[in-house]
Amino acid sequence: MQPESDSNTDLIYGLEDRPAPIPAFFAALQHVLASFVGIITPPLVIGSVLGLGAHLPYLISMALMVSGVGTFIQARRPFGIGAGMICLQGTSFAFLGAVLSAGFLVKSRGGSPEDILAMIFGVCFFGAFVQIVLSRMLGQMRRVITPLVTGIVITLIGVSLIKVGVTDLGGGFNAPDFGTPGNLGLGALVLLTIIVLNRSSRPWVRLSAIIIGLAVGSIAAWFTGKLVPQPLPDLPLISLPIPFKFGFAFDWTAFIPVALIYVISTIETVGDLTANSMLSREPIEGPRYLARLKGGVLGDGASCMIAATFSAFPNTTFAQNNGVIQMTGVASRYVGLYIGVVLFALGLFPLLGAVLQQIPKPVLGGATLVMFGSVAAAGVRILAQSPLDRRSMLIMAASFGVGLGIAAQPTLLHEMPKLVQNLFDSAITSGGLTAIILNLVLPEEKSELVAAEGVTE
Repeated sequence: MQPESDSNTDLIYGLEDRPAPIPAFFAALQHVLASFVGIITPPLVIGSVLGLGAHLPYLISMALMVSGVGTFIQARRPFGIGAGMICLQGTSFAFLGAVLSAGFLVKSRGGSPEDILAMIFGVCFFGAFVQIVLSRMLGQMRRVITPLVTGIVITLIGVSLIKVGVTDLGGGFNAPDFGTPGNLGLGALVLLTIIVLNRSSRPWVRLSAIIIGLAVGSIAAWFTGKLVPQPLPDLPLISLPIPFKFGFAFDWTAFIPVALIYVISTIETVGDLTANSMLSREPIEGPRYLARLKGGVLGDGASCMIAATFSAFPNTTFAQNNGVIQMTGVASRYVGLYIGVVLFALGLFPLLGAVLQQIPKPVLGGATLVMFGSVAAAGVRILAQSPLDRRSMLIMAASFGVGLGIAAQPTLLHEMPKLVQNLFDSAITSGGLTAIILNLVLPEEKSELVAAEGVTE
């Protein structure tokens, strides 16, 4: 099918367009490169904190494979499971606190690394049912999932991710050379390359902007000594998925925080799907939109259940996915099928992932910074479509104040109980819950209520 020709759209390929295999593969590769580090970072963090080093290669392989399967389901939408869009599934950062708490609970009882993983994947497996049930109730949650709330949540997601991008641009967390001119120069080179190429009138240049930016940055890093190829680790040629490899355990104390994060993850997914629909030139209200939301959240829940079964941590629809769509102009859901296959292959052959892992963090930071900024901008666009009356401005002010305030002072809640820390110790959860609560308790004008009801009619 030919690329989108409508002069009023920035899309090169629309949602139902079918790019030829070569451009589809390169578009998919950009999504993979943008999300690869995000997918493998949570397993690395959890593994190092809980002492699971011996199992890390397997956990990373499973994270990539499950991300591929989940992404394929979201794009293919079998039996109504999935949004039918490019919804790249990746390991969720939102669950880190709750997962670590579950691990420390087992560790305090003298449990082995296998016992820790059995508990984590057990509570995450049952927690996935929370998201599956919520997906069937989205129509009844119209007073919660409004453009105002989703716009606030996705803006907070973008702003929170920007910190990750800036940290990588500086050299990475706790890097000895953090913020050196060499690191900043590499990140700036990648950022400027992507911006310049993205302004090109040639579709192929835009399509390849992120890959070219990463390639230019990697070559520059090699010439400056920042990229020194390392010997590949001693990994098995193929990692095969094994259901419940570490066993299965359950504890209510560990389950409740995880279940509550699944609720927050659902709201986050709705925000991401709304931004995705808008970027894909699909409606963000009405029955088609609601059906897409239900399928997408159900796809997230199914992906999380598959993840827990095959030793991967909870998945979610990655927000940076929307940044790549906006930067490349490719919204074809058929590209999502390619993304799923590539991610599955990376997990099946762990040595391929080890090669990509050597891309210097400043190079990745320069690429992700602009994409994460695009996510925040998408949230602002959603907010701009809501009536910004005094009530809406008050909800926005309080939500951004609470969310960004906690992000700016992360030790604020460290004297509070662990459960409170797990729920509110991030901008997304604290600001998102503030928006939900205020949206429910503050009275609306009659005209606003009528408009909200019209969304699900």
